[in-house]
Amino acid sequence: MKETKKPFLPLSAPPTRHGVGPSSVVLPEGAWPTIAEFLIERFPGISAEVWETRLQAGDVIDVQGVAVDRLRRYEPQARIYYYRALEAEVRIPFEETVLFQDEYLVVADKPHFLPVIPSGRYVQETLLVRLKRRLGLDTLAPIHRIDRETAGVVVFTVQPDTRKAYQDLFLQNAIRKTYEAIAPWRPELKLPLTYRCRLGENPERFMQVRVEEGEPNSETRIELIEARGEWARYGLSPVTGRKHQLRAHCAALGMPIRHDQIYPTHLPENSDDYTKPLQLLAKAIAFRDPVTGAERSFTSVRRLSMDVTVTPPRA
Repeated sequence: MKETKKPFLPLSAPPTRHGVGPSSVVLPEGAWPTIAEFLIERFPGISAEVWETRLQAGDVIDVQGVAVDRLRRYEPQARIYYYRALEAEVRIPFEETVLFQDEYLVVADKPHFLPVIPSGRYVQETLLVRLKRRLGLDTLAPIHRIDRETAGVVVFTVQPDTRKAYQDLFLQNAIRKTYEAIAPWRPELKLPLTYRCRLGENPERFMQVRVEEGEPNSETRIELIEARGEWARYGLSPVTGRKHQLRAHCAALGMPIRHDQIYPTHLPENSDDYTKPLQLLAKAIAFRDPVTGAERSFTSVRRLSMDVTVTPPRA
């Protein structure tokens, strides 16, 4: 069911709860007797019992912040907000580090396995929600993302009014990003090199992208940092920002990143092994600040190891 636009917006955004902002839906034209009955039908993946619990807890509100009870009549075109939570969300036993904070930006050093934003089975155990709770900044929002399995630098904006200026840096190709990866040593490759190819969705593997025939739409510069035995540390500088670009490029060159659970072989979901983190690190990011004009440069304090043995701390 497609949402329609409401002719007016709330005066201010609803507050976060435990660091998580609400989702919203605009009620379409229809003959549901109550808002509760619409929600149960609209979201079949959520049981009626869960919606009943949310309604009783005041976790469903209107644009004025008034709680919606289970008997409230259906109002087409009204916007409703609802807070979601997961039962028994598993704690990810690795901690983020705040590298920098001022009135405009927060820069974090993300550990492996921690998602950047809420999605699927992760809500509280995400970098965004952890930082909101830790720093008390409800307006925090990332200007870019890295994969859950990847560690390293992530930049957030503090003020909604300046967010677009920072996000536009990516559209303008004005961001310089550097990654490091541990992958098989390929002495026959003439490094440094620039790898270009066309990446498209893999219809047989939902999470994967694959190399296709056609005009290249992805580009990565690759250099050797060090080689030791069968493994090497590579520097990766993405020129474009396609989904899974670095992982797919390395796999296509015959040097899949160590402990990658998607390339070249896609392992079953929930195959996380905390002792074998993906050996990919968003090492550094640099740009000219569009608000202050200052040159910004941030570097991760994390380091990938050729001999990867990680013992996760106790949850």
